[in-house]
Amino acid sequence: MSAHVYLSPGMFGFEVVASFAYFEHVARALERRFANRGRSCSVHVCDVHPTASIRRRAVKLSRTIAETCGEGGSPIHVVGHSTGGLDARLVVSPTVHLPGVTPRDLGFMPRVRSVTTLNTPHYGTPLAAFFATKSGQAMLYAVTALTVTGLKLGAPPIAAASALMAALGRVSGAIELSVVERTSEAIIKVLDETSSRDLRAFLRQIRDDQGAVIQLTPEAMDLFQASVHDRPGVRYQCVASYAPRGGVRQLVSAFTSPWSAISAGIFAALYKITAAEDPRYPCHARTKAQDDAVRTLLAELPPETENDGVVPLYSQLWGDIVWVGRADHLDVVGHFRGRKGSGDKGNVDWLRSGAGFDENRFDTVMDRIFDGMLLAEETAG
Repeated sequence: MSAHVYLSPGMFGFEVVASFAYFEHVARALERRFANRGRSCSVHVCDVHPTASIRRRAVKLSRTIAETCGEGGSPIHVVGHSTGGLDARLVVSPTVHLPGVTPRDLGFMPRVRSVTTLNTPHYGTPLAAFFATKSGQAMLYAVTALTVTGLKLGAPPIAAASALMAALGRVSGAIELSVVERTSEAIIKVLDETSSRDLRAFLRQIRDDQGAVIQLTPEAMDLFQASVHDRPGVRYQCVASYAPRGGVRQLVSAFTSPWSAISAGIFAALYKITAAEDPRYPCHARTKAQDDAVRTLLAELPPETENDGVVPLYSQLWGDIVWVGRADHLDVVGHFRGRKGSGDKGNVDWLRSGAGFDENRFDTVMDRIFDGMLLAEETAG
């Protein structure tokens, strides 16, 4: 039996920008696993707006599924990274109401077997509160430019990245917006003309609509949790990760090359912002069952301040925890330092977190996700 898998990217994610495919490693990994079981699999990447509201993004995801899933009873699996996991939960929710989307448009819903969320801020992230400020909006633009360029080239220009690190280091004080804007421009210019034009169009979307940034604050996600319900009969599973604070500190001081040190410094700054939780709106709703599951998988229970550089660890927990471990926000979708000559295009690790994620862990993550998909199909059928 064939299957349809839909991949929904997060705030820093995309389908293809500057000729770089964000979900390439995940898509190939899942296709191989289905093929090894004698199954065909169609993987679709949803080209959603990077920072539009979750509801707008969910409209695009639902239409993508409706237009490409075909007729018949082939199972559907939805996988969301970061904000993409919230898109998936909203689309599949029995309480969903999306503008311009009719019940007939959602006729595929009985075929949905699983929703997998990877490093998704189910209870929000303090980083969103920072990005919602005027200085934070400029920083979001620059960090996104750095992300795309870093993934494309492996390492953006050192001088520009260094300026960004210095600006992030002053988040508690005034950030000179002109410096951040010049930094963004310097990062974009290292790409070839076609890729630069492509990246500018992507960044223009971020400037035009940042609805999701506000929605990802812990205060706003409090309302999301109260209104978005799980659909009975669908398996919900998650992948969660963190880069231990001690590892981040050691990493900053250990690297000798300029790029490695700057990269680690940027990650450390993002990590610090993400760790600053408001006790009135905690980024989690921890239960004993969750704590027991994390302790079983890790042989320890990490502190609440641990995070992946973007999302707090315990905010990422939803449904069955299929994998939890040391990895940063981009590691889990294949953007880590990889082995030369692997079947995929070379992996890149533009942001050093000290998590030590590698191909073996990535394969384990993909195995667990795939096994959960099969379990969902067996349970349904």
